Amino acid sequence: MTVSVLPWTIVFLLLNLGAGLWRAWKGPTDGDRLLTTLLFATTSVAILLLMSAWLELPAIRYVALMLVLLATIISLAFFGMPARASKSGDQADD
Repeated sequence: MTVSVLPWTIVFLLLNLGAGLWRAWKGPTDGDRLLTTLLFATTSVAILLLMSAWLELPAIRYVALMLVLLATIISLAFFGMPARASKSGDQADD
């Protein structure tokens, strides 16, 4: 990949993050918001990897790796949570 393509790819990914932010704002459910958070994580990793290649700074790859680990932990924590009690009071009778 040539060097002149990298900045434009980074700009495209930043625009993608803006679209994801709009979806997080309009998202009606927690699942929508979680998927947007995962979109932010993966897009941020892609941006950091492209910046690492563009600026020739391999240390940025370690930051990208930490973001991948954080996104994994967040998704596991979200899907591992027990179901919340409904707001209408559908609890078991004692």
